[in-house]
Amino acid sequence: MNALPSFRTGTPRLEQGYVQPLPGIDIPFTVIEGTQPGPVLLVTAGVHASEFCSIEAAIRLQQTKPESLKGTLVILPILNMQGFRKRSIYIMPEDGKNLNRQFPGKPDGTLSEQLAFWLSDTVFPQADAYLDLHGGDLDESLLPFTIYPRGDAGSKALATAFGIKIAIASDGKTNSINGAVQHGIPSLLPEMSGNGLWDNALVGELTDGIARVMLHLGMIDGPVKPAPQVTPDFVTMWVPTAPMDGLWYSAKQIAETVETGEVLGEIRDVFGVVLATIRSEKAGIVVYRMTSLSVNQGEALLGIGSPLVE
Repeated sequence: MNALPSFRTGTPRLEQGYVQPLPGIDIPFTVIEGTQPGPVLLVTAGVHASEFCSIEAAIRLQQTKPESLKGTLVILPILNMQGFRKRSIYIMPEDGKNLNRQFPGKPDGTLSEQLAFWLSDTVFPQADAYLDLHGGDLDESLLPFTIYPRGDAGSKALATAFGIKIAIASDGKTNSINGAVQHGIPSLLPEMSGNGLWDNALVGELTDGIARVMLHLGMIDGPVKPAPQVTPDFVTMWVPTAPMDGLWYSAKQIAETVETGEVLGEIRDVFGVVLATIRSEKAGIVVYRMTSLSVNQGEALLGIGSPLVE
């Protein structure tokens, strides 16, 4: 195994290569240290390896020039390399687990658990802020939004700075951003695009948000593209899951409003028999929707955003 290079050396540089945190796992990295001292911003993508819009945004971020930077950018653009090659949805092919459900990881666990532990134990403690870029995977569509750990003021400030219209307060305990917050690092998970699609405009929305975060952290002087609105709509998200395997027929589209008790969709068998009718437990807006016809028990069907009450 080999380690990432030092994040802070005091010397302007652009260093790129592959790090091998575990035997047989090679992850590309870029470290860009600016001409002036400043914070370390860690940016990862490819935790979910078919969320291509976020991966392309991280790849483009690697072109940042040291002379434009105060502090250090550390970029890991594709954490799940085997998943990227195989176009897998959510999981790491090596152990069939979702890396974003394994934090803080285990040093003696399965591969995804060990990788989460390496990030938690080795990488997160060296950062001052963290962005984990995501997007709609091959079987899902969504509105642009950010996710931050509920109750963490620094992470909420990152959500405001990033500038996407919707910011979701999360109670998740095993995802990447909560893993980083446990080390005292403000963290944010932006989501952009859907069904694995990407284009210059969508990638640009992510890179614009990253630039606003870097301005907020004092890493660049600007100018940056202004956010669509000064303060995001802060919400919580309720996510109904499939009670059984079947075929998913959604009754709602992205950005539609729903009322408590309203039908969100049905799960049917291959002969059209309704196996389950899914009703909303919350009033709000549809921010996420599974677009796949096939669904497995336990998979997320929709995400309903409701106003945050703190």
